[in-house]
Amino acid sequence: MSVIGEGDVRGGPVFKDISAEEDDIHIIESLCMNCHEDGSTRLLLTKIPFFKEVIISSFTCPHCNWSNTEIQSAGRIQEQGIQYTLKMKSKMDINREVVRAESATTRIPELDFEIPAFTQKGSLSTIEGVIDRAVAGLEQDQAVRRVADQDVAVKIDEFIAKLKKLKDVECEFTLVIDDPSGNSFVENPCAPQNDPDLTVTRYKRTEKQNALLGIQESDTLEQEKPGNDLESLRNEVLVFNTNCPECNAPANTNMKLVQIPHFKEVVIMATNCDSCGNRTNEVKSGGATEEQGTRITLHLTNATDMARDLLKSETCSILVPELEFELGMGALAGKFTTVEGLLTDIKDLVLKNPFTCGDSTVSDRSGKITSFTDKIDQIMAGELRAQLVLDDPAGNSYIQNVFAPDADPEMKTEKYTRSFEQDEDLGLNDMKTEGYEA
Repeated sequence: MSVIGEGDVRGGPVFKDISAEEDDIHIIESLCMNCHEDGSTRLLLTKIPFFKEVIISSFTCPHCNWSNTEIQSAGRIQEQGIQYTLKMKSKMDINREVVRAESATTRIPELDFEIPAFTQKGSLSTIEGVIDRAVAGLEQDQAVRRVADQDVAVKIDEFIAKLKKLKDVECEFTLVIDDPSGNSFVENPCAPQNDPDLTVTRYKRTEKQNALLGIQESDTLEQEKPGNDLESLRNEVLVFNTNCPECNAPANTNMKLVQIPHFKEVVIMATNCDSCGNRTNEVKSGGATEEQGTRITLHLTNATDMARDLLKSETCSILVPELEFELGMGALAGKFTTVEGLLTDIKDLVLKNPFTCGDSTVSDRSGKITSFTDKIDQIMAGELRAQLVLDDPAGNSYIQNVFAPDADPEMKTEKYTRSFEQDEDLGLNDMKTEGYEA
């Protein structure tokens, strides 16, 4: 089936919001792979939260009535891969919605079953739909197998029966979705709280995974270096060319070294797009990983605390005990903002969840989201006391001490020794700085 042709999109944006208007849908003639007659493919180029730009395609054949729907990512590959590990304990888990990109690998360890990457098209479905699709793929050539190799056909029938039985969730099992592109998503019905049965892990891609995704890293950087004068770099804003993460148009990214008082040096990067007006900013630590992790606990007692400067690195997790809210490392990029700005980002992150808004939500879940955002508004207004905890195993996060150089009575800073798992997440276990010549 031909999915994308050379569409003419003059006079308007390429990607549009989801709409029922016929003008937003592109229809192209396509060959039906079932009866080999001509059918039609309807394309909708749109944006959804967390999944960026997508292409929704629906093929129908008027001759044999065969139909097929697909979803393809049209956005950029994320900076990190992502892996979802879900413990299936009840039939309610079967109804969880899943955005599964084409590059994702799906595994069920208990059955030693795996759907390799790039063997199925991307889909927006439920976990039950993922299992049904796997069953349909195994049943496709069973008639031929029963003639060619009866023993193999019987074994596959037995395995299909096991897969179908999973939908009843009579016994617990594990579903793992591993997507190196970072564009897959599994619904969290407990949002905005953590799901105890769902583990989300972000990781750095290997060279092999980059090759499968078609990413080529430059071996050499042919760029003239101005020198190692650190003082001149502190007073200079460096500009380099990049692409806008929203519309992919050419844009400029500004980078500057900034010294935070009573803390350390950081790198602030800001991208402004003249084409679509999108603005992004990100903060990277300018120093090395600290020997110990840092846990900062700030008691928010009034509205003046909202103006405190705050640095959250990309390795920092956020906890608000009064809201039973926890955000793992990597969920929000590094930020140099205020306490109010961080709470606003958390609020926007919850409201933009595709499974908690629009037609995908239910009344009970919508009420929880509304209650959660109302409490955040009360905290920002100083009407509700709460604690804000920044836990950074790399030790590169910071909250302004308004009493500096004296101690802040409302803020507690703790140093702790990282665990083996935390060193593994930071890549320190594989880092050898002594005796590497041998």
